[in-house]
Amino acid sequence: MTSIRPMEPSDWPAVHAIYAAGIATGNATFEAEPPTWQAFDASRIDDVRLVASSGDGQVIGWAAASWVSAREVYRGVVEHSIYIAPDAQGTGIGRQLLTAFLEAADAAGYWTIQSSIFPENLPSLALHERAGFRTVGRRERIARMGYGPHAGSWRDTILIERRREDGADVGEATSS
Repeated sequence: MTSIRPMEPSDWPAVHAIYAAGIATGNATFEAEPPTWQAFDASRIDDVRLVASSGDGQVIGWAAASWVSAREVYRGVVEHSIYIAPDAQGTGIGRQLLTAFLEAADAAGYWTIQSSIFPENLPSLALHERAGFRTVGRRERIARMGYGPHAGSWRDTILIERRREDGADVGEATSS
């Protein structure tokens, strides 16, 4: 049985390994390597950092978000990431983790959740579409890949977003 819980600093070795595995595919992020715990901790919002754990307690996925902007007018808008361990992909863990993440984001008062996904990452695009995200647009040749199988290539990303439908007051969003 899978459980979803808040991420703890002690989860970092597993989170780092899952992040590194995603990076190695060349279709997860422009980042060439995971950050340090200190950098991750400083750049991710506390109240929506989650991990998925297997029945034996092993971390098999994580989700987190960062502020889109420090400007007050954007305080309810976050950019999220979700990563699943390679051996847990295709098992429904991503759907469970994303659902829990969205519930936590809604409870925290965030009104727009966005992400940029490489068009080649079809499983992530499908997961997000099923969760109510919509495609806002395609950013063509937005950045040049510096590592891995696409090194030197200019990459497109698909910008997706999910907005709260309940008309929540954006003033409810917290700042962590």
